[in-house]
Amino acid sequence: MSKDISLKIALLQLLPEGGLEKQLEKGKNACIKAKDMGADIALFPEMWSDGYELPQDSLELAALSIDAESDFVRAFGKLAGELQMAIGITFLEKNKPKPLNSMILFDRYGKERLHYSKVHTCAFDLEKVLAPGEDFYVTELDIGRDIIKVGSMICFDREFPESARILMLKGAEVILAPNACPMEINRLSALRARAYENMLAIATCNYPKGQPDCNGHSTVFDGVAWLRGEPGVRDMCILEAPEEEGIYLAEINMDVLREYRAHEVMGNKYRHPDKYKALAIGMKTNCLAEDII
Repeated sequence: MSKDISLKIALLQLLPEGGLEKQLEKGKNACIKAKDMGADIALFPEMWSDGYELPQDSLELAALSIDAESDFVRAFGKLAGELQMAIGITFLEKNKPKPLNSMILFDRYGKERLHYSKVHTCAFDLEKVLAPGEDFYVTELDIGRDIIKVGSMICFDREFPESARILMLKGAEVILAPNACPMEINRLSALRARAYENMLAIATCNYPKGQPDCNGHSTVFDGVAWLRGEPGVRDMCILEAPEEEGIYLAEINMDVLREYRAHEVMGNKYRHPDKYKALAIGMKTNCLAEDII
């Protein structure tokens, strides 16, 4: 079996500089470096346009939010085409009545392939000023050597198994996950679980130490828990960045992942959707078993 198809993802674990123009300049320079490293995709941390600044005043928030067709966002589309490298740019998206926490993925031709807004906003905290996204999406991404099926979830989305599950059911092989929070054993375990139970790769890009409430540790879990014909299990974490700012590159072997998905038992293989009625109806905390019919 061929083992030649790989996907190289650069995690841009960067400190914000402050201000849209500085964010644009630093982001573009990081993408150029990622291309020089051989990346197929460059991924930013959550809400790069303003460095995850979330004022609670509506006027201040509106002033920071930008349109999906803004010069800032489209500059990364143009750069993606020039570099022939996909770029996942994140931003505080202008929207009424509340802004969105969004990512747009441009392919190597500079074409928009995916526009995702965070569904599970942290409405218990600063993100109460944001609106949630509407759905999860998967696209086919041409990297030149192959077509990869890619989806996205953002930060807190990872804590809900439904996020990655829906993406898997829609065909995702790889999930891009921008992030802005302290990555510790429990959050890292959630990412590992989402990769394991869905047999897909998850690439998470966080802000480094120095950004409030962040500590680096961007990761890539490749979703392959063991190899046929080889004893024991393997660590699915093929990259865990340190705390420091930097550009960190991981290489996912897509041939190995696809062979694993074809033969192993997780994902959609042995699910029983007819038994999951409680999930479909939105079970209340005080709902009794006999109430679910």
